[in-house]
Amino acid sequence: MRVMALIFSSLTPSVAAFEQFYELSRIAIFTRDYINAPILLQARNKEQEQEVLEWIEQVLGEKLPAGNYEDILKDGVVLCQLINKIAPGSVKKIQTKGTNFQLMENIQRFQAAIKKYGVPEEEIFQTADLFERRNVPQVTLCLYSLGRITQKHPEYTGPRLGPKMADENKRTFSEDQLRASEGHLNLQMGFNKGASQSGHGGFGNTRHM
Repeated sequence: MRVMALIFSSLTPSVAAFEQFYELSRIAIFTRDYINAPILLQARNKEQEQEVLEWIEQVLGEKLPAGNYEDILKDGVVLCQLINKIAPGSVKKIQTKGTNFQLMENIQRFQAAIKKYGVPEEEIFQTADLFERRNVPQVTLCLYSLGRITQKHPEYTGPRLGPKMADENKRTFSEDQLRASEGHLNLQMGFNKGASQSGHGGFGNTRHM
């Protein structure tokens, strides 16, 4: 019996072994994020964070749970709900509870969805920025970027975040205007060429005395 007990105990992982496995897995998951995550250089802006939370509430049409800014967003559930309101169907599966790995998947799904929506990759926060609170201001920057990008989507008519984007000023010219402009340009080039040949102009020419 003692031999069997020893064999059984050798096959049963200890609590310490499980903890070590979890820690190694966690390090592996975050390796890319820790390497690529920018160094925190900017201070947190509480007013901007509050504005982000109010915007999210307006988009979702419901109050967010009480808590700190980063704690409300940490599990990625609110973020996934947000992008699904802005662009329905962006995130197919949202883990409302589960392990840290499952909750991190929420964040990763959100990141993939907003990148597809048009948020520049360099403005998207890393998973560790939020889940490990390594760079909370980058999270805020990312959400402001998302709010800005919604203005490029006419199908989105919900609340805005941040200043209004400048309207694109496109100018159209008629064929007559284009021909007139081309003729003026050719005339100017001809004048410059003549002046250069006569020694009265032209960059880089040496004047001989």
